[in-house]
Amino acid sequence: MQGYLEEARDDLAKAEQHIREQHGDNCEKQLIVTYGNFAWVYYHMGEHVQSQTYLDKLEKIKKKFPTESRSALHPEIYGEKGRAFLKFSRQYYEKAKECFEKALELEPEEIEWNNGYAVALYRIECYNLTRLDESPASKQLRRVLELDPNNAYMMVLLGLKHADYKKYQKAEELIERAMELEPDKPNNGGEEAEALLRLRIQHLEKAISIKPSFVYAMSDLAACYAEEKNFRKAEEMFQESFKGATAKNDSLHVVNLRYADFQLYHNKSEPLAIKHYKEGLALQKNTAEGKKCAKKLTIIANKHISRNPHDGKAFGILGYVHKITGEKPQAIECYEKAILYDPGNEEYLNALYDLCLSLQ
Repeated sequence: MQGYLEEARDDLAKAEQHIREQHGDNCEKQLIVTYGNFAWVYYHMGEHVQSQTYLDKLEKIKKKFPTESRSALHPEIYGEKGRAFLKFSRQYYEKAKECFEKALELEPEEIEWNNGYAVALYRIECYNLTRLDESPASKQLRRVLELDPNNAYMMVLLGLKHADYKKYQKAEELIERAMELEPDKPNNGGEEAEALLRLRIQHLEKAISIKPSFVYAMSDLAACYAEEKNFRKAEEMFQESFKGATAKNDSLHVVNLRYADFQLYHNKSEPLAIKHYKEGLALQKNTAEGKKCAKKLTIIANKHISRNPHDGKAFGILGYVHKITGEKPQAIECYEKAILYDPGNEEYLNALYDLCLSLQ
């Protein structure tokens, strides 16, 4: 127990420092909950003098900022309690909402409580969608933006609400505005980036529902599913993309590039990635996608050679890239090294033979 209490004390010290940095000299009310927690921790550590010190600090704050009655709580306590409930599972979101409502009864213009109330309503409505014009979350999000017009996080949430009701143009406007306001700020768990990804998926799903044979959109959607870490749906959509591209003889090089990226970065399957980068390069070497395939293959090969200068497979990959892109002398040189380090490899021998014949 002692170890946990010491860890809690250290965390509270960090919290106090953060509050002081955020609020400066006007931080006393924001420290009410932290001081109460300090008193509790020191009491259970057996350090009663320290515990009393924090109780005395709380008494001074209470005298400086009196409430309507001795039993009434400061809005900061309701707000902190609401934030704590938001960190738990969805079953506590109603309790969070109630806490922020109580805080707002005491301080209706306080941006922090309005923010928390908006987030609580938004999360509740994620499981119980209502009409946009009747949505309490949408109304509260707009209320926050009236109080704080440059609140990027609230813009993102309001954008997502519009996306829920298929009002994509307004959703994009809000989220893009949020990104402009805070382009380099990685706060809120990447909410802006997640919102844009979600919107992109919704757009692509809609496009495919209208035109099921839209191969480019299908492969793009598969890549988005992968980015969302929904790997099963990504694999299924990639296979549909391959079928459509093969049947129509359309955009197969694009599908190969995106599937290769999926294998390399998400499934961690370098052999499959190499296979599909090669196929993408062979199909359309002069397109942007073909050139990307060549670049990825070169990076993979050079990485292996830097680790093992005698890696025949890596030189074979470089030989293939040079052969497809028409750089025959470089291709011959690489295949010769590949055969030197991997003697008897028929693929390399045949490629070298064909290249030598083509130069005669």
